[in-house]
Amino acid sequence: MSDLQQQIAELAALLRESDNIVFFGGAGVSTESNIPDFRSTDGLYHQQYDYPPETILSHTFFMRNTEEFYRFYKDKMLILDAKPNPAHLALARLEEMGKLKAVITQNIDGLHQAAGSKNVQELHGSVLRNYCMRCGQFYDGEYMKHADGVPKCEKCGGIIKPDVVLYEEGLDGDTISKSVSAIAKADVLIIGGTSLVVYPAAGLIDYYNGHKLVLINRDSTPRDGRADLIIRAPIGQVFSKAMELL
Repeated sequence: MSDLQQQIAELAALLRESDNIVFFGGAGVSTESNIPDFRSTDGLYHQQYDYPPETILSHTFFMRNTEEFYRFYKDKMLILDAKPNPAHLALARLEEMGKLKAVITQNIDGLHQAAGSKNVQELHGSVLRNYCMRCGQFYDGEYMKHADGVPKCEKCGGIIKPDVVLYEEGLDGDTISKSVSAIAKADVLIIGGTSLVVYPAAGLIDYYNGHKLVLINRDSTPRDGRADLIIRAPIGQVFSKAMELL
């Protein structure tokens, strides 16, 4: 049995034995659904634009250069045809089995819910929810995708803003509270597809008091030293094989 097979067998054993699992995930969970991540060598941060993505995706840039913001956002962030991959589907199945208590995600693509997960805490919001800054009218992702230039409200003409946490903006307090509670109560915490360098999201790991910490990520993270099990392989592949062993 290879090292990877052994690690997946260990993960499957943890999934079998526990009914209080929490999953904390980042961009790497969705790369197998063809949504680019940010920090890997082929991620968004390594592509060339007039401004760095971190600058474009800031509150200040949104307010001052709204048209340029939307040109980038529609091209690179508003990906509506992506489908859940085996990782999303496995997590939804584990929740259905009563084993997984929460998915806490840094992603904004809505793929966990598309796969069937019910208890999803979206730390950074969702591209599927958009609101007029003037009157609060809701708009879906399709409206934003097909709007010319800066999306405007049909009711009042105000600018529509994605319900996405931009740089310089704070995370939603209720989402943070629910995420902290789930992590603090978990027996098993599985962290997947995240470099664990984006704060305050990565700091939520500090609330974990359980007995098994699993890290599934292709690169090393600052928390590797705390992990009981580290798997360096594509997360969809890992979960699909682990589910076969349940």
